[in-house]
Amino acid sequence: MSGYLFRNYGSRYISILSRVWSGNSQLMKNSEANLRKTLESKFPQAKNIVVTDISGGCGSMYEIFVESKEFKGLSTVKQHRLITETLKSEIKDMHGLRIHTSITE
Repeated sequence: MSGYLFRNYGSRYISILSRVWSGNSQLMKNSEANLRKTLESKFPQAKNIVVTDISGGCGSMYEIFVESKEFKGLSTVKQHRLITETLKSEIKDMHGLRIHTSITE
C-alpha cells in the first residue's frame, strides 16, 4: 500500500483522504482559531492577529500576520522567530507557514 495515501492505524490501513473528509480531528488538529488563540496569549498587546488557512482547508499551511508593539527593537528575523517558537508544537504537523509581522505605531 502506498505510504502517501494510506496509513497504518492499529491493524488496519485507512485512507488519509477519508479521514480528512470524515472530519476526524486527529489528522487536522490545527485550526485558524486555535493558532490565533495561542498567538493572542503570547502577544497580549497585539493590535492585530490574523491567521488564514491557505492550504485549501486541510490545515497544512497557514499565513499569519501579527501587528504588535512587542516587536519594537527586534529585527524581522527575531520577530518571526518569536512566532515560530510560540507555535513550535503546532508547526511540526504543518507543511508550511508564511509569517508577516508589523510594529504597532
